Amino acid sequence: MTADSAPSRVLVVDLNSSARVWALPPAAATRLREATPPDWELRVVDAPTVSDGDGGRTPSAEAMAAVADAEVYFGFGLHPALLANAPRLRWVQSAAAGVRSLLSPELLAREIVLTNAAGVMAIPMAEYVVAGVLHFLRGFDVALALKQSATWDRGPWVEPTDAPHGFRGPREVGECRALIVGVRGIGAAVAERLTALGATCVGVRRRPDAEAPPGFATVVGIDGLDAELARADLVILAAPSTPETERLLDARRLGLLRPSAIVVNVGRGALVDEGALASALGEGRLRGAVLDVMDVEPLPVESPLWRLPNVLLTPHVSATSAAGFWPRMLDVFLDNWTRWRRGAPLRNVVDPAAGY
Repeated sequence: MTADSAPSRVLVVDLNSSARVWALPPAAATRLREATPPDWELRVVDAPTVSDGDGGRTPSAEAMAAVADAEVYFGFGLHPALLANAPRLRWVQSAAAGVRSLLSPELLAREIVLTNAAGVMAIPMAEYVVAGVLHFLRGFDVALALKQSATWDRGPWVEPTDAPHGFRGPREVGECRALIVGVRGIGAAVAERLTALGATCVGVRRRPDAEAPPGFATVVGIDGLDAELARADLVILAAPSTPETERLLDARRLGLLRPSAIVVNVGRGALVDEGALASALGEGRLRGAVLDVMDVEPLPVESPLWRLPNVLLTPHVSATSAAGFWPRMLDVFLDNWTRWRRGAPLRNVVDPAAGY
């Protein structure tokens, strides 16, 4: 190839996560190469990167050099140093759903298009929610405690008046009213599955006037949240972290919930007042909590959440899906890349004003 015919447009792919399950697999890299048109240069960064969070870790020297003349960057978020070193950058595709830390004044001033992975992780996260809900509805936490003490006791299931951990006998999903905060992507997938099991699903979103998505019986705005909390059996937080959602479930709102209510958080740790939640759980004012995200990660060892028997806690892994993530993520990116070259609207464009 002569200098005159050299590619003039550069795509940088920085997805070699140090966590094996999130690292771009060889088959995915091959798919990207096969999709690269002649007038583009594809640069796949081999240096390890970190997939946790949304691009807040120091980038590798290889990535810094690669973005110097890049038009498009595909990575786990975008570190400010990469942004500063990429004067020709016009579009960033993040393989993460959260983008709050990316929305810097510098990025917004340059009018760079930002797209995220919203919806790509919805299936495994929705299945996680269903599993967590069933854990408490069917008394699996009680079963685990009995197993640890080698106790064969049917009492908690057949005579549940004095059962431990707030368990008052098994319940069916179809008995439950599920309040889902966030109706796109993850929330929609949760509603689809819970509705299929018989639950009545109510969504919460900023713009409640639009038609309720499939799976939701109705949708309310933030101003309707308090009334719905008092009626909810399940509260599922699947919203991004924004100034509007920070500490959305505070001590006052936790106090509106029934003692039989189950709280699930797969959104962001900042959505919940963890201290107030721990107090409510420890005092038996809630049936249980399923927590995959924390305000501080790793969760500090002194947190009472570690020691509460009615807490099912996982280390931010609800989205993990070794077989499903990359095919879905590449479908979104390659579709967007085709749209980008044609000048068509992209999918999953982040609204800076909303923060997602």
